[in-house]
Amino acid sequence: MGRFFGKGKDEAPADAQERQDYTDADFQKRDLFKKGINHMSNDKMLDAIRSFELALRVDPQYVDAWIKKGYSHFHLGEYTVATSAYDRALEIDVNNAEAWNLKGLAYYKLNNYEKAIDCCEKSIDIDPNDGMAWYNRACYMTLSGKVDEGLEALKRSIEIDIANARKAVKDRDFENARAEEGFRRIIEVVVLESIRQGYDYVGKIVWVTGIDKIEVEDAIMRLSMKGLLTRREKRNITGLEEYYELTKDIADKVGVTKKVGLFNKKEVSAPMQQLKDISEVLGRAKDSIERGDLEATKQAFDELINPAKHGSAMIEQFFEEHRDLRLAQIRLRDKGQEYLNANKSALSEMVTRIDMIVRKGPVTKPAKD
Repeated sequence: MGRFFGKGKDEAPADAQERQDYTDADFQKRDLFKKGINHMSNDKMLDAIRSFELALRVDPQYVDAWIKKGYSHFHLGEYTVATSAYDRALEIDVNNAEAWNLKGLAYYKLNNYEKAIDCCEKSIDIDPNDGMAWYNRACYMTLSGKVDEGLEALKRSIEIDIANARKAVKDRDFENARAEEGFRRIIEVVVLESIRQGYDYVGKIVWVTGIDKIEVEDAIMRLSMKGLLTRREKRNITGLEEYYELTKDIADKVGVTKKVGLFNKKEVSAPMQQLKDISEVLGRAKDSIERGDLEATKQAFDELINPAKHGSAMIEQFFEEHRDLRLAQIRLRDKGQEYLNANKSALSEMVTRIDMIVRKGPVTKPAKD
């Protein structure tokens, strides 16, 4: 009754009460959301859905809860229900890249590749640096018969995250692309990187990459013909066994993994000659930026990013700097001359900073497993 006839002295002011109610509701929905996430991690999807639905009762505009609800339905094989949940999220936030990407994944499961591609492209438009969205687009394009476009999207995905190369070579979605020259080069890159990391036998490469033995042997033959690998033999209890090494010129450029110390700890270091080469490319990049030469700038950045050139050494030795160059390259490709002209100073400063770091000399780090 006090609400109608005036506040008693112990009552909180109306605005304070509203803030308290909001705080309580906010805490409640987030708590339910966290419970849903925990259920998902324990593969209890029905319990997860229930938690997300309770959170949505508290706040029907809770975008993350709609997305996770959709993803839970997706894991139960309820793809149509999942797309409906993503649609609700997009009604609230049409620029949510994650919702578009996951909606595309649901359409992929429904074998509706055209709609999957459309959703993926909307996700990429919002966040062009999302390597997984590019990877998904590559899958959908390839499955729909647009192999060339699929390989181009896969290349962009690998530029953003090189781990996608290893993922792609054992992904059956790219079955239609395996005979294409572009895909065979991706296999070569994965095989070359595996050998550089010390997996120097065919069996080891098959085991660590999941690539078919015939494709590994074909890649090794092609790499050997290009002068990138040398065949060696080692005697063991069963006789002679073949293994492979990078040729000296390539090893000097990209470095190799070596086992050192009592416990065979892996270490990788970029050789001094390669650091000089990287510094030279950075110098060319700075000159091309200052001249406003878009193509020369992209070419220089590609030499620093591409794992078949200096990319592997950059990732191992200068991971953060490799990421900065990769993101800048993506923006240059997407926005072209306009982006270069508007960001000359920032790009030049970035390249100068990276060059100073490289000139300090090789940095030895544990190899990534």
